This record gives sequence, structure tokens and C-alpha cells, in this order.
Amino acid sequence: MSNSNPDVNALGVVALELAGGEQPGKAALGSEQAGELAALIGRDLTKLVPQVSELDLVFAAAHFDPAEVLRPGLPIHRRLEELQMRAPGRNHGARLLAFGADANGEIPLPLQADPALTGGALRLLPFVLAGGEAAVRHEVRDALEEVLLANGMAQPDTALLAQNSFAAQIEHARYFTVNDLAAMMAMQYDNQGLADLWPILETAMFAPNEEQWLEASPEPLLRYVGGEVRMALFDPAGWCAHYAQDKNDCDRLQRVYEQYMMRQRQMAAVLEAHGIDVLYVHVHAGQDAKALLAH
Repeated sequence: MSNSNPDVNALGVVALELAGGEQPGKAALGSEQAGELAALIGRDLTKLVPQVSELDLVFAAAHFDPAEVLRPGLPIHRRLEELQMRAPGRNHGARLLAFGADANGEIPLPLQADPALTGGALRLLPFVLAGGEAAVRHEVRDALEEVLLANGMAQPDTALLAQNSFAAQIEHARYFTVNDLAAMMAMQYDNQGLADLWPILETAMFAPNEEQWLEASPEPLLRYVGGEVRMALFDPAGWCAHYAQDKNDCDRLQRVYEQYMMRQRQMAAVLEAHGIDVLYVHVHAGQDAKALLAH
């Protein structure tokens, strides 16, 4: 009997690396094109891990920015899991389930990409491997973690179909697990000087009900809890007190404080791109910032 446990499903993406900074001409594919592309993706994955053929392939024929995919609780993948559970034929063998634009060309809400996050060189097509036996799902998930990062290039006909279907200029098309994608993003943020923020993002993605703090002076002070980030917003005196700055060097301190505020805005923008609400908590001199954030 077929069953599904989201905790052991294999979650992945087809990563389209775009050429020349041009965005795809189509946001999502119609049902026929979506099915054709999903069939080639299933074939490619089965060549890498044969047990894939025993599972449902659930595919979103719409492209997203990495920050949209890596949001608290991985909502796009969870939506695909919900659609897999509701689709007919669960007890009749492995299925190919592709979702995109409807007959009128309208894109259903779960597959609508955030227009504020277009323009990046990497666009992602999410997929889930679900159904079948739990032991097979475990094997497939573990095997994909082993092979995709090193050997996950899409076959040329798959890449060409994606390019033609989405009206995109694609340099490379390859497969990643969600964990591979998260590791790549962690490296990217590290290169951008945002390594200290990554534990917050990682907790939100993979353990959204847990709590995580960023306490790394001189970085902003913030706490992730309940799906949002509470960030300490210091006035100049409160900032001086919390970070034990020398109050006598006013000119230099003003510049450092302004840099601190820019850093706050940068971190807030990254958090919000990942779908994490930021709540600012005002902190004045003499107040306990951690205690305020803890409430």
C-alpha cells in the first residue's frame, strides 16, 4: 500500500543557471509542457538512482528564486507534498504529477513567484519524490544526497526542453537536493560577509519551531522565534551602552553607528527575502536588550 511521510520524502530542485542576465520569458508551463519536462526529469533522476522509478515525482513547472525555496518550513515543497497526497491514484503505482499554469494560462497561487525576487542568475524548479514504501524513500533520499552535487547535471535534451519551454537562455541545468541548495546558499552568504546570519536562516528553514539567537558583537542582536525575527533597534546611546563603545569619540562613533544601521537593514532585507518577518524592538540606554527580545 502506498503511503507518504513528508519527513522522509526527497526534496530537490532543478537549478537553471541563466545566461546573460536575461530572465525566462515564461513564469510557468502549461500542463502538456510540464508533463513532458517532468518525464525527462524523472528519467534523469532514475539513471542516477534507479529506485526513483518506484516513487511519485511531484514537479512544480514554475521557477523561483533560491530565497523563495529556502523559507521557513520549505513551503513550496510542502505544498507539492499536499498536492501529492490529494491526487488520485495513490495505490496504483508510481505517478508523475506536474503542476503549472492552468488552461487559461493563470498560475495558481502556490506556484506564483515573488516579482520582487526576479533578476537573479539562478532560477529553481522544485520537485518532491514521495509515495511508495518508506524504506525506498529513505534509500532514495540518502542516495540523492550522495550523488547529485557531484553528478547531477541534467541530460542535454532535458536542459534544451527547459530552455525552449521557459523561453530562457540557460548556461547549465542541474539537480540539487534542498540540502545541497542550502549548503550553496550558506557559502554564498559567507562570501558576502553574512555567515553569522546563516544559523538563523537554517533554523527557520529546517526547524521553524525552534529558537535561535544571533549574538556576535559587533553584529546586530536578533532572535528567531515563532517564524519571525525580533531585532534590537538601538538609539545611539543604547547602542553605545550595549556594545561598550567609548562615548568620548563622538565623530567616529557616529560613523560606526551609521554602518551598524546599514548592516541591520542588510540583514533585514535578507531575512525578508526568505519570508521571515522582522519585528524591531526599540532599546534605549539602560535597558536589557536580550530581555526585551526574549519577551
